[in-house]
Amino acid sequence: MTEMRRTLLWVVFSMSLVLLWDAWNKHNGHPSMFGPTTTSTGVAAGSAPAGSAPSAVGAQATAALPTATGITVTSPSVPAAAEAASMAGSQKIEITTDLIKASIDTLGGSVVRLEMLKQVDRLDHTKNEVLFDASASRLYKAQTGLIATQGGEALPNHLTVFSLAPGDWSLKDGQDQLEVKLQSPPVGGARLIKTYTFHRGSYVVAVKHEVVNESAAPIAPQIYYQLVRDGNPPPGESSFYMTFTGPAIYTEASKFKKIDFSDIEERAAAEKPDHDTAADNGWVAMVQHYFATAWLLGATTDDKSPREFFTRKVDTNQYAVGMIVPMGTLAPGATHAMDSRLLAGPQEEDVLSQIAPGLDLVKDYGWLTILSKPLFWLLTQLHGFLGNWGWSIVGLVVLLKIAFFWLNATAYKSMAKMKAVGPRVAEMRERLKDKPQQMQQEMMRIYREEKVNPLGGCLPIFVQMPFFIALYWVLLASVEMRNAPWISWITDLSAKDPYFILPILMTLTSLLQTWLNPTPPDPLQAKMMWIMPLAFSVMFFYFPAGLVLYWLTNNILSIAQQYLINKKLGVLGK
Repeated sequence: MTEMRRTLLWVVFSMSLVLLWDAWNKHNGHPSMFGPTTTSTGVAAGSAPAGSAPSAVGAQATAALPTATGITVTSPSVPAAAEAASMAGSQKIEITTDLIKASIDTLGGSVVRLEMLKQVDRLDHTKNEVLFDASASRLYKAQTGLIATQGGEALPNHLTVFSLAPGDWSLKDGQDQLEVKLQSPPVGGARLIKTYTFHRGSYVVAVKHEVVNESAAPIAPQIYYQLVRDGNPPPGESSFYMTFTGPAIYTEASKFKKIDFSDIEERAAAEKPDHDTAADNGWVAMVQHYFATAWLLGATTDDKSPREFFTRKVDTNQYAVGMIVPMGTLAPGATHAMDSRLLAGPQEEDVLSQIAPGLDLVKDYGWLTILSKPLFWLLTQLHGFLGNWGWSIVGLVVLLKIAFFWLNATAYKSMAKMKAVGPRVAEMRERLKDKPQQMQQEMMRIYREEKVNPLGGCLPIFVQMPFFIALYWVLLASVEMRNAPWISWITDLSAKDPYFILPILMTLTSLLQTWLNPTPPDPLQAKMMWIMPLAFSVMFFYFPAGLVLYWLTNNILSIAQQYLINKKLGVLGK
């Protein structure tokens, strides 16, 4: 049993050191030991001119996209000179609502910037958080356009200059929605009309596409929706905890599928995407810590139109996720309209679940989602009662400790008994140090006589660990913690403690817990038990204050329960 405990401790400690080293490597710009080599850390100079973006489905203007149905679609061919001329003739308009300030470029009618007026920038609290962006350092856009079947003429796309219908660009008091209409010139016999409808109190924009066949022959256009961004993590993200940044695809068959940028790099040559490529349902998204963007078909719910999904590398450190939807054959003079929605905002779980099936899954809980969701629900109920997210965290940890009270009591009683027989075991180990086999037999005899289970203190803790790990992910992923104050110096539960008071208290309480625990008979084991809290504390100095508050509260409640049990059994100070 002792050997088993020693092995378990060494495994935990070794993995902790490995994870710390890996985090430190990533913090200093080196590749992770647990993943492929990361892509370039910046947008290549000159790779994406302001106001433009790579082609709809590939880095080359004529790159073909193989689809699940075997049909091949080709992105429009646009010579560089024509693209530059298009950019010169475009303009950007700024739309303002109560929640967002968005910029739409008449080059393609694309959304090239989106500022969230209720979300403060993580690094500069005097500014608002920007999601879509097309600056010198960032690339993140929402684009749509038309493509023809193989061999067809070029159609209006995101490199076509649209004309802007006159109107107001700011949502007035008492006004519930704001409409912006753009119209392309005829290209390939087709005219594309895009209508963006912004709604008060919503991060969802209705986007309507109308295709008019102005030619003398039938056309069979397909519409593409895509999100294009660089592969960099959001500014200000810590290297000491992991969050996902990248594309995601949802279908009823495969559910929510995250795709790493590195996977897109690896599969670019083979063109074998590791996700569903065709369905009559689902959506595409770009996910990052706290925020997400997504293209959804239908005005209010998914309209069940057949669609093909794609992920592509479009340029150096630039990637796209999107879907292509056939619009059928349009006779000369005919018009066909398709409704869709563009989500761009915070990952508010309750709001997302009402917008589309599975959309709340962009809030990344990892593999413990089944536990994290009810814990988040309980946390929101506590917040409704207490009115403060910090105290809600404390309250939730208290409820968990109450729920596991008797299980913890069993563990602490076992550890207290181990502490009580510690001196006797230590004397025996010294006496039989040259006879390891006899020492092991004698140790097992002592444990049997005293009715001590060496693993009795570990198993109950292992049972409840998934719940506390799930709560960890709830606090890390919840945008509600962003800029949420607790008390005094803690003004943002999603940021690190500015004075490191909580991490210091957490380290001290961890050391106190170690003192209350039984001292391992092996001197090396005993030293390791004191080193582990110090090693873990390094990460907690850079963790969000909400996470540290959660661990600190758990430590304090565990110490109180263990102290009372040790005192009752008379093993304090031994």
